[in-house]
Amino acid sequence: MEGPGHETRQPTAAATVTETRAALTPTQLRVLRGVHSGLLNKQIAFDLGIAEATVKVHMTALMRKLNVRNRTQAAILAQSLAI
Repeated sequence: MEGPGHETRQPTAAATVTETRAALTPTQLRVLRGVHSGLLNKQIAFDLGIAEATVKVHMTALMRKLNVRNRTQAAILAQSLAI
């Protein structure tokens, strides 16, 4: 039981953003920046010097970590994360 003076704190938006960004690897962040810029997987792969299949693997992991269902949702979330 919680009595007076024992309030439960909700995470702030800034803390949530920081935690979300911290959960992503540097390469996942670069892939997310590409998605946010509207690039195709092939273009992101070329820019990062990795295979398109590797970008797809990173996208799958990103969408799971961000709890989104498609790249449009990922791009919108990237905006709020200030990627």
